[in-house]
Amino acid sequence: MCTSITFKTKAFYFGRTLDLEYSYKEEVVITPRNFSFELSCGQVLTSHFAIIGTAYVPDKLPLYYEGINEKGLCMAGLNFAGNAKYNKPAEGAKNIAQYELILYILCTCARVNEAVLALKAINVTDRPYGKGLPVAELHWLLADKSKCVTVELVSDGLKIYDNPVGVLANNPTFDMHVFNLNNYIGLSAEQPQNSFSDKLNLQLYTKGLGAMGLPGDLSSQSRFVRAAFNKLNSVCGSSEEESVNQFFHILGSVEQPRGANRLENGKYEITVYTCCCNADTGVYYYTTYQNHRITAVDMHKENLNSDKLVRYPHILRESFDNS
Repeated sequence: MCTSITFKTKAFYFGRTLDLEYSYKEEVVITPRNFSFELSCGQVLTSHFAIIGTAYVPDKLPLYYEGINEKGLCMAGLNFAGNAKYNKPAEGAKNIAQYELILYILCTCARVNEAVLALKAINVTDRPYGKGLPVAELHWLLADKSKCVTVELVSDGLKIYDNPVGVLANNPTFDMHVFNLNNYIGLSAEQPQNSFSDKLNLQLYTKGLGAMGLPGDLSSQSRFVRAAFNKLNSVCGSSEEESVNQFFHILGSVEQPRGANRLENGKYEITVYTCCCNADTGVYYYTTYQNHRITAVDMHKENLNSDKLVRYPHILRESFDNS
């Protein structure tokens, strides 16, 4: 389970939580412009946009969970089990495997509108990466500073939804998430007035009663509502420090602590990591479950004309300032 959001102050930010009961030893990976790789369809990309994000690199190809490119286009894949439907490779089609989709779109597209046109021409296939890596059932949040959409591949084909909320979680489908917000139309960041009855002298006995009914459970529907409410009511300064700090606070409202979400296999789903990308500057910030100190990786401090991946293992141990 995961939650992804966009956020805009002076700069444009994009990020997500990754909620799982296991880890593939993810890393922050920079794919420079001249890193050459072959897609499953046989196409070889030798020159493309540079990317930064968290990925698993089982062999030579980075399998991105989310990322941004040097042009400010952002994309994240979130679990969509039971609803995602991919295709078989088709002769004459532009066949892109689901595990390649983020990499391909961010390497070749600069803006959302360009990516949408590319997606309409792609046949996303159900080809797995390899042994031990099953096909991931995903839908995607795709955004730049001007536009945000949700991309879903379901039984009746490709769906691309305008996403004015700038939030995505897991099941159900995006249109149902947005409709569900109608159930919370009465929520407010303000203290409520007594509309129950003019015959009762009801009192405000604590702060925050305007948000009474905001769901607090860990289901994807509830996380969508909670992230949307906290994001859309956010009050934040425009500095980098304030913006990044607020971003992590918003996603902190949907974090999963170990023990609160027990699975059938006896394991517990946790927030493995949380990230925030400044899409304007190419700086990638993250925390992990074991380390809440924010770590930053600046893609522009690396040689983006290189032909070799740059890899930063996630910092997993907590550090304390004892000064």
